[in-house]
Amino acid sequence: MTAETSDELAAVQAALAAEHAAVYGYGVVGGRVAGDHRKEAQAAYDGHRAQRDALRRTVRDLGGKPHAAAAAYELPFPVPDAAAAARLAAELEDRLAAVYADLVRAGGAARRKEAAAALRAAAVRAVRWRGSGVAFPGLVERATAGAPSGSPSASANAL
Repeated sequence: MTAETSDELAAVQAALAAEHAAVYGYGVVGGRVAGDHRKEAQAAYDGHRAQRDALRRTVRDLGGKPHAAAAAYELPFPVPDAAAAARLAAELEDRLAAVYADLVRAGGAARRKEAAAALRAAAVRAVRWRGSGVAFPGLVERATAGAPSGSPSASANAL
């Protein structure tokens, strides 16, 4: 395995871990929202499950063993109501955008295009949940003051 393939595999594994967390997180979101927001949460949940499954195949194609989802994930804040659920959904999408930005950088040409599309989709969903955009989707440390910096996949069991 070359260094480039190794870097790409690590970035795909990080995206897979983020998708596992997003699937879990959207289970929480879907349980707290109603109406059109519930339909949006269901669509995001289904989309993230499909993306997770595609990333599993990609990891195998790159010669790796896909990391399994954790049994549970620590939420970044309490989610007692619909407003907090919407904030959680936006946070999930911001974190996904960050890992897809890493995959854009590490991936080959085809993977880079797929990762850029996933980054764009995550940024759009974050805007929908938040109601406003951020200056640099996928770059949390530049998007909001005081936001955590570094890779959102640093802790396997944290969203």
